[in-house]
Amino acid sequence: MRGATMHLQGLSHLQVYDSTLEALTKSGLILVLGVAIVASNILIIATFLNFRGPSEVINYYLLSLAVADLLCGLLIVPLSVYPALTGEWIYGDILCRFIGYLEVTLWSVTVYTFMWISVDRYLAVRKPLRYETVQTKTRCQCWMAFTWISAAMLCCPPLLGFNKAKFDDEAYVCMLNWGNMAAYSATLAILVLGPSVISIVHNYGYIFIMMRRIKSGAPIHDKEYATALAENLANPSHTMSFALIFSFWISWSPLIVVKMYENITGSDFENPLVHFGIVWFGVLNSLWKFIILTGMSPHFRLALRIFCLTICCKTKGRLQAELIGLDPDD
Repeated sequence: MRGATMHLQGLSHLQVYDSTLEALTKSGLILVLGVAIVASNILIIATFLNFRGPSEVINYYLLSLAVADLLCGLLIVPLSVYPALTGEWIYGDILCRFIGYLEVTLWSVTVYTFMWISVDRYLAVRKPLRYETVQTKTRCQCWMAFTWISAAMLCCPPLLGFNKAKFDDEAYVCMLNWGNMAAYSATLAILVLGPSVISIVHNYGYIFIMMRRIKSGAPIHDKEYATALAENLANPSHTMSFALIFSFWISWSPLIVVKMYENITGSDFENPLVHFGIVWFGVLNSLWKFIILTGMSPHFRLALRIFCLTICCKTKGRLQAELIGLDPDD
């Protein structure tokens, strides 16, 4: 009898140890992810703002994406570190509702921004001779301001108390309960995903068709147009921007599929560890941008090099700028 009791106590202690270790691991992963998101997006923003040379309009869209991801890393991710240890939300219902609202707003801003990026790349290929007059910096900034304001307004009803937030004790984040507002949720999904997905599919489909046409040597009678088109298609921003969009949907698709499964079947997905993984795999998208920009954008690598040299030694930064024909004080 005594041996059986000691065995049960040993199992109990082992379960407590495993539970504590799991909580510490999850909390540590969230903390590391938050620090990486903040650091990488601050570096992206500082790199673009520091660069004084000729830049593409797409950089303003990339800045918008970086700001959205930075807000995620500063305001959303840190609040999940302590709940991952305790399994409870201790910050109150109001903050939980605000976090849920902020998640949807930043996600909508990102989706809309990808739509504008696809439009920008489409115009660069569709109208290569008029692109610089059609896509001006002022127009781009106006579209970004409109995107942030419209996303904030579309998602505000839950913030005003029309919806309740729910703490997800498996992923340790607050999420809005959209099931209580089915009609509004469907309308919001159509307004956000509808134009964005259609634009992205159409625009990049056209870009890749034109790339194949140029590579195959198909005749284009207007030589000036053909030259401008070939130059624009050689711009690595097309494949880089597509990689950003592709990584975003790959990151969030597991969670989207699970949510669709739960809504169709009416049952919850019963696997806490997998649920934790797919939620934070989606959040991990906020970190991919820096990796993709560094690997696929020569312009960003140049701007990052100038920024690093400027931070380490202003003289070296000035010398590097002069080597590429730029004045760092402009």
